[in-house]
Amino acid sequence: MLWVLLLLLAWVAAGTTCTRLCLASVRAAAVVDDTDRFQGRGLTLYEAAFLSGGPARVADLTLVSMARQRRLLLAHTGWATVVDPRGRDEMERSVLGAIGPDGQSRIAPVRTTAAAAESVRVLADRLVAAGLAVPDGARTTVAGAVRQVRAAAAAVLVLGSVALLMPSQAQENRPLVAIWFTLPLILTLSCLAIARIEVHPYTRWASPAGQHLLSALTRRADTGSDDRTYLTTVAVRGIRAIGEPDLRAAFAHREPHA
Repeated sequence: MLWVLLLLLAWVAAGTTCTRLCLASVRAAAVVDDTDRFQGRGLTLYEAAFLSGGPARVADLTLVSMARQRRLLLAHTGWATVVDPRGRDEMERSVLGAIGPDGQSRIAPVRTTAAAAESVRVLADRLVAAGLAVPDGARTTVAGAVRQVRAAAAAVLVLGSVALLMPSQAQENRPLVAIWFTLPLILTLSCLAIARIEVHPYTRWASPAGQHLLSALTRRADTGSDDRTYLTTVAVRGIRAIGEPDLRAAFAHREPHA
């Protein structure tokens, strides 16, 4: 009856992870969806960038904006060179500080340092306080719980396969064993399906109200063709929206292995 022990392990894994996912989903749902409160409120480009892609997107937008204004040169070889050392806001000053006093640095560490700057943390706190961004704890908890349920589903399959393939397992008992292991598998798959409908996408930075404002901003951006429209597209869609091949290559450049 070793398969009973394996079945118990499968139920423990499925029950524990599904319970954790349900609790995380309830906490995430506590973020108020009060879109009416934000009618008429617009988003700045930095806010749109954070709600679309988090701190890294804010750093990318700042670099692209400064490059568009010819105050920063981004070479296709992956280097950033300062042309105008005067930052016009806290985000730009964070980028210039990340480049350093030499006025030149690799783009990759600049992006990483700028994304972790105090100005980005202040922006994130302001958006969370306004109800437009999901608190970091709720976002990571749901995503982690979903990964755990997926792992539990895989574990149930493995444990069930082991139970069915054991040499001591009588042929006539195998259909019954398969049915018993199907139950925790159904539980995990059902939880994943419900989570996908109710709380997907799991890693989105914006709250429901923030997503509403982002949708409105995207619709306006699709009808324009000026420089702000270009930067709005980068803020919402990321560096893949960059039209210039050299500028896109600057972000995509990787050092060859020695």
